[in-house]
Amino acid sequence: AVVLLLAASASLGVHAAPAPHVTQPIAAAQQVQLLGGKFTLKLPPGFESSPLPAGEAASGTAGATGTMYANPQTQSVVLVAENLRTDGVTIKDNDKTFLDSAASNFLDQQRKALPDFTQQDQKTLTLGGLGVRQIDSHATQGGGKTLSTTLLAGSGNRTLVVQVISREDALAKHRELVKWITAV
Repeated sequence: AVVLLLAASASLGVHAAPAPHVTQPIAAAQQVQLLGGKFTLKLPPGFESSPLPAGEAASGTAGATGTMYANPQTQSVVLVAENLRTDGVTIKDNDKTFLDSAASNFLDQQRKALPDFTQQDQKTLTLGGLGVRQIDSHATQGGGKTLSTTLLAGSGNRTLVVQVISREDALAKHRELVKWITAV
């Protein structure tokens, strides 16, 4: 799922116009149920949705599905990817071992993919009984400096990555969007 997001974030261009593929405008606030309803992604009005390319076995993302939500007015992007684990491991809803491993793997991948990636903060949240690891960072993506907040979670045989990306000069709006998404 992380590879799927890296590919999408590399092409998202938060400083450019939205990609020229089919989008579905979201006029009002929307809620998207993820991880079998255990995580609710809440989006404020103004976001357009576009499906991310399906995962591929060659990149280790077979079974991953995702959506990019972009707000052209605020130039903010929310990337969402869910992946099905096929290794027989069952993730508990608040699984510290899973969250530690997922965060470590995510940080390693980000450092390899983004030369100026800098982690700013990391904390664990509990949203409706679901353990969520939040990682805040800075990097250059899509041709400009960005802020990124990544939410990692898992439940049963599914994993979730939500990445909120905003322009670096939009810190207040970025924090407001993250607060909207993580409100229980």
